[in-house]
Amino acid sequence: MATATTELKAQARSGVGKGAARALRREGLIPAVIYGDKKSPLPISISYNEAMKRIYSGGFLSHTLTINVDGEKHNVIPRDYQLDPVKDKAMHIDFLRVGKGSKINVQVPVHFINEEDSPGIKRGGVLNIVHHTLDLTVSANNIPEAVEVDLTGLDVGETIHMSAIKLPAGVEDHSQEEDATVATIVAPSGLRSEEASEESASEEETDDDASE
Repeated sequence: MATATTELKAQARSGVGKGAARALRREGLIPAVIYGDKKSPLPISISYNEAMKRIYSGGFLSHTLTINVDGEKHNVIPRDYQLDPVKDKAMHIDFLRVGKGSKINVQVPVHFINEEDSPGIKRGGVLNIVHHTLDLTVSANNIPEAVEVDLTGLDVGETIHMSAIKLPAGVEDHSQEEDATVATIVAPSGLRSEEASEESASEEETDDDASE
């Protein structure tokens, strides 16, 4: 399912630099910029409360927005935001313009389904998630909310690679890692200890046989 586009109001700003940015923050605004799509960068300011609400609701960098700048609408996707290292408050946000039909690279969450149908998890195995998100190339107008990975039939010791995941139509893997490991089902600690003890005992028996 593609993400829904929401609208965010903003005002164009003429002042740039640290002094102007501090003045905006005192007024409850955050300095930001819209760039890309072969157009000049547009400095803007947006509501601090609205921005923080979207940042902390999750998926901020993988959802498109319509920014209404004094009546002119821009279709964008957040590309980066800077947080104050002490107060954990947003200091600046970068928005990338996205034209109709353009493709972008985004991080999309992975959702694992049907754990109850995994023999390995039923036996106490643990799902070890290596990648919680996938680096994908998608249409800006059709970003999936998540990619589902089916755990049906998977046993302890089995690994889920990127090549085994069925991506939505029009979505491509953008990872630089060849056939990345997304998750594995590992044995519970008790079972690992038991197997290690059995292996140790087997080695001792072999040594005893060799000495005879």
